[in-house]
Amino acid sequence: AAEAMAAELGMLELPFVHDDQLTSCMRLRFQSLQQKNMRPQDGEKLLHPNEHVYRVNFIRQHNLRFLRWNIQLERPGKVMVTGISQHWTPDLTHLMNRQLLEPVGIFWKKPGAKEIGCNEADAQEFGERIAELAQIRKVMYFLLAFTDGLEPAQLKGSVVFKA
Repeated sequence: AAEAMAAELGMLELPFVHDDQLTSCMRLRFQSLQQKNMRPQDGEKLLHPNEHVYRVNFIRQHNLRFLRWNIQLERPGKVMVTGISQHWTPDLTHLMNRQLLEPVGIFWKKPGAKEIGCNEADAQEFGERIAELAQIRKVMYFLLAFTDGLEPAQLKGSVVFKA
């Protein structure tokens, strides 16, 4: 019912989807470098154990206006959301640092708090950037870093646009 209501108000809520396949590919890249005792390419971003790849599928791409982030955390902790600038379905196994967008969205929940905190100015700018990028992509990839014991299973996240 909430979705139907949102649609009537001309809102579009696009969920963050955990991309297991890309996440494991990137982890394998990390392992294979370690096993072969090789160094990553210059400027290559390797996936840390607390980092996961997510994607947002744009079912509509045009005339989206960023409204808000909808991030829910089941327990205290922090998540850092970084956009990735690759245009096509990427092979993120060779993700370069220069492909990571600024600013990043940082969201946290303090022990005992109901509300989620965030760096509002950055989150706003980041959201507006996503709406712009949606015009040239059907899918956008994100790197989510979980800290303070937070796990991907404890996050529900989406971006809400006025459509």
